[in-house]
Amino acid sequence: MKLYGGIDLHSNNSVIALLDEEDNVVYQRRLPNDLQQVVGALEPFGEAIAGLVVESTYNWYRLVDGLMAAGYPVHLANTAAIVQYAGLKYSDDESDLRWLAKLLRLGLLPEGYIYPKKERPVRDLLRKRSQLVRQQTSQLQSVQNLLARNRGRSLSANAIKRLT
Repeated sequence: MKLYGGIDLHSNNSVIALLDEEDNVVYQRRLPNDLQQVVGALEPFGEAIAGLVVESTYNWYRLVDGLMAAGYPVHLANTAAIVQYAGLKYSDDESDLRWLAKLLRLGLLPEGYIYPKKERPVRDLLRKRSQLVRQQTSQLQSVQNLLARNRGRSLSANAIKRLT
């Protein structure tokens, strides 16, 4: 019997559910975000686990890396691309992660790329740099628009830099 798991990761705890091939809940529990406890909770199900889905949140690195190191097939859910089924009666942690596990079982899960661990720091720095450049551009355009409205003409980027 194959099992499909969903993990709803929060800042200090995770809700874990394992479903069988007929979407029956075999295991469900809320655990603290302690990797050893999570791996220990999954250990009795070992080889039966066909896949685990983790939501892509700000703190997924440690959990996903630890589960992969323990030998589990891990999938990172692209939460922005998941459409919630309109017929669901409830929307809470437990129902959400069961929905993720079902999407995995059906082969319909929109997945995020699990970036190689060694390359993540460079990617994170590039993302932050890109964000700062966008913010700088937005602020400069804001000042430029303000000056244009109040002076009746626009200023060059060099003139704005001299003012700031």
